[in-house]
Amino acid sequence: MGSTTIVRSHNPQGGSEEGIRPGGDEIRTQLARLLASPLFHHSKHYPSFLRYVVNETLEGHGGHLKERALGVEVFGRGADYDTNADPVVRTSACEVRKRIAQYYHEPGHEEEIRIDLPSGSYIPEFRYAAAVARPLALVEQPAALPAPATLPDTLREWIARKRMPLLIGTALAVVAGAGSALWMARGPSSMEKFWNPVWRNTDSVLVGLGTPPVKFPPPSQPAIAEGDLTFGDVMRADNLALADALAMARIMGVSREYAKKRLDVRRSTSYTLVDLRRGPIILIGAFNNPWALQLTKDLRFHFERGANHVGLIVDRQNPNSQGWFHDPNLLYSTVTQDFAVVSRFFNPLTEEMMVAIGGTGRDGTIAAGEFVTEPRYLDMLAARAPRGWEKKNLQVVLATEVVRGNTGPPHILATHFW
Repeated sequence: MGSTTIVRSHNPQGGSEEGIRPGGDEIRTQLARLLASPLFHHSKHYPSFLRYVVNETLEGHGGHLKERALGVEVFGRGADYDTNADPVVRTSACEVRKRIAQYYHEPGHEEEIRIDLPSGSYIPEFRYAAAVARPLALVEQPAALPAPATLPDTLREWIARKRMPLLIGTALAVVAGAGSALWMARGPSSMEKFWNPVWRNTDSVLVGLGTPPVKFPPPSQPAIAEGDLTFGDVMRADNLALADALAMARIMGVSREYAKKRLDVRRSTSYTLVDLRRGPIILIGAFNNPWALQLTKDLRFHFERGANHVGLIVDRQNPNSQGWFHDPNLLYSTVTQDFAVVSRFFNPLTEEMMVAIGGTGRDGTIAAGEFVTEPRYLDMLAARAPRGWEKKNLQVVLATEVVRGNTGPPHILATHFW
């Protein structure tokens, strides 16, 4: 009696297993219970994967659950994407297996229907736990013919047979409803509260990167018309600041997991005000991104150039405070701290929501990119934010330690909500 009965997604060859197969409604109820658990409801990435493979299997389409098909249908990849270079399906399946195992290992789930994702396969298996599995003998052995019964006895037996499934179904519905109510009461995460105003009502978001870093002051040279550029000129200019690239990669990951929006990535020289007015904007960089400087210059916290090209974060409410700066003339080996500003606001010039992420130096931009893409840091922001902050404009001033050229975690120095 200590065994469990595995029920695979395909129909069994014999008929004896049909009596102990979990029904589709039972499996869907168990799926809802799994997805409502803390192991899954903090992410939209893994629940989407598990929900899709279970529903496809129940619909009889388990044979189509291949890596490429899942990449296209669940994660929005192109039909010809490189599965070797982008192992999102394999890594997600591995994480889902771990979370399922952890769920059933926790006390209180021993008697629930099992939904498993076997290693090396994307086709789930469904089974009853041993504690509630129906004995096979009840299916295989014919029951003795009952004695003739009177009509009242028949009615009593019919009521008894129907009552237990009704009670079980009611209990499962209550549990599933409680899970849904708990999820609704919990509400969106801090990550969703920060980003939802940006990409809630759009299919595409413009990501504006800075131009390649230049020396200060820039060398004097005659202007070159775009038509006079050589192939070598274009190739030499085709570079990107590491800090901007890291921030962009993080934002793309968050977009894929939480919103699945298309990101239109361009350099600051490749878009105009007309482009910026077509939808929400995410601008990365500060002194290397003229659009970021222009569109945030009227905010409380903004960037300015001081004497000797020192980069400053100026507080409009405390204009004499000059503690947040970065001197580009210092030896990098002597730099121990960098600063950044994260702004999320409705821009009256573009009439669109905008997020600006930039530092006085490289490390500040890296820390700012980490701040807006890591749930624990946005939880820290939510803890000190006013009620309803997700609907307000906001700015956050950050600091990060720099140790031997390595960027430390971001720390909140100041906030402003309006």
